[in-house]
Amino acid sequence: MSVSLPKPCLCLVTDRTVIKGGRGDLVERVTQAVLGGVDLVQVREKDLPGAELLELAGSLLEAIGGRAKLIVNERADVALAAGALGVQLGENGLPVNAARKTVGSGALIGRSVHSMSGAVRAEADGADFLVVGTMFASRSHPGEEPAGPGLVRRISGNCRLPLIGIGGITPENAPEVIEAGASGVAVITSILAAPDPKAAAARLKAAICEAWRLRVNPAGVG
Repeated sequence: MSVSLPKPCLCLVTDRTVIKGGRGDLVERVTQAVLGGVDLVQVREKDLPGAELLELAGSLLEAIGGRAKLIVNERADVALAAGALGVQLGENGLPVNAARKTVGSGALIGRSVHSMSGAVRAEADGADFLVVGTMFASRSHPGEEPAGPGLVRRISGNCRLPLIGIGGITPENAPEVIEAGASGVAVITSILAAPDPKAAAARLKAAICEAWRLRVNPAGVG
């Protein structure tokens, strides 16, 4: 891997079903969120056909203009065609080496995990980072039992990969996830469905940056 995630990292996962507008509204909301501090955009629209997903990824890349990194959920072929930085794989998705054959050796490949065993397998498989869930009760996944930041803490003690916590993240609870050992957080609704996505992103970014500062430099030296 020739690229890495910023630390701390604020990731926005797209889901056009949580907003009222169409694709144009989604692109505008993502753009505003990036201006507010989002570092990584994950294009996750599972129901879209490949051609439409490719078009959306291209529109987002053009709109954010290099101010944030962009990856595509699951579809390594779309990630390559769009010129995205990489791909996010589901816990039971493609093997990392299979995805890397498509997107290339320099691409960023993440893996979603929900357990210690899943994290260990993903690291051994060659993932570059892990998205760990579910942290808290989430409107986008109401049926999932939250594992809490304790899962991040356990994984971080046994895994060297960067961890991003996901699920029910807010400015109030995001610091718990960073303190537990995560390098960042990923959100959907709390930014995309906010009245002001830029302001919502800025609040979350400030929260994780402060938590990161306290974690890496608790004495405030330097």
